[in-house]
Amino acid sequence: MLKVGVLGAGHLGKIHLRLLQQSEKYELVGFYDENADYAEKIAAEFGYKRFPTIATLIHAVDVIDIVTPTLSHYKCARVAIKSGKHIFVEKPISNTVEEAEEIIALAKEHNVKGQVGHVERFNPAFIAVKNMIENPMFIETHRLAEFNPRGTDVPVVLDLMIHDIDAILSVVKSKVKNINASGVSVISDTPDIANARLEFENGCVANLTASRISLKNMRKSRFFQKDAYISVDFLEKKCEVVKMKDAPETPGDFDMILQNAEGVKKQIYFANPEVESNNAILDELETFADAINQNTTPIVTLEHGTEALRVAYQIIDCFKK
Repeated sequence: MLKVGVLGAGHLGKIHLRLLQQSEKYELVGFYDENADYAEKIAAEFGYKRFPTIATLIHAVDVIDIVTPTLSHYKCARVAIKSGKHIFVEKPISNTVEEAEEIIALAKEHNVKGQVGHVERFNPAFIAVKNMIENPMFIETHRLAEFNPRGTDVPVVLDLMIHDIDAILSVVKSKVKNINASGVSVISDTPDIANARLEFENGCVANLTASRISLKNMRKSRFFQKDAYISVDFLEKKCEVVKMKDAPETPGDFDMILQNAEGVKKQIYFANPEVESNNAILDELETFADAINQNTTPIVTLEHGTEALRVAYQIIDCFKK
């Protein structure tokens, strides 16, 4: 079993601690949190071993799980990697693209593996349809959240939209060619609602909307491609696949047939992929353990996390124009 330590015991850090303690692929050694009084409380309440410094925790483990505020991701990753430890780092990978690129370079130099916590890649609804998403040419995403003061220190693009940016980049096998975006600050000092249009070199267009001042929560993505429409509800963990094929010469009584202006007939049918229940956070942590043990490439690499961050900042730059 890989020995793992957690940096940061806030809301998400506590979830990671609980799941790592349950995991059969890790041995949870302990955690470090810079708030000593809070760390003592967590240690007393849950029985996790509290380490007095980052250095002592890093020395005791094989893997460091970085669940600290984004501003400290780079500093924590740098220390861990230079100590020869594998790193799992929550999204976004770092505060700047330059920091992210240095994390990649350090990981290569010290021959350690890294994974970024883009948890929606492990959402069971997305997993169920990902292999059916082939060359999508139009994508629409809505990620809306009710207001929560936690997270308003960063633009909504880095807080929420980056999930969809990463998911889109994982299925569109082409480079981003052009970006247009607008954002509005309503409650926070940074934009609370944003819309972005990504144009790819292969002609694909993605329209992304994110808001943290919505009256209801929504996390939906729709993928349109030749002869198919695929919908993913990340919140409800449901998916829908609508496909078209050439209509049979003698359609059945219940076949759904469409005919275009040229007289071409298509049959519509529905595929219902099985969505297998899972714990996405546990899965992302355990697949990282598999990548380390089997010396394979992590599912969400440091490069993937960096590219999502790069596009996110290109969107944010559009707000300033």
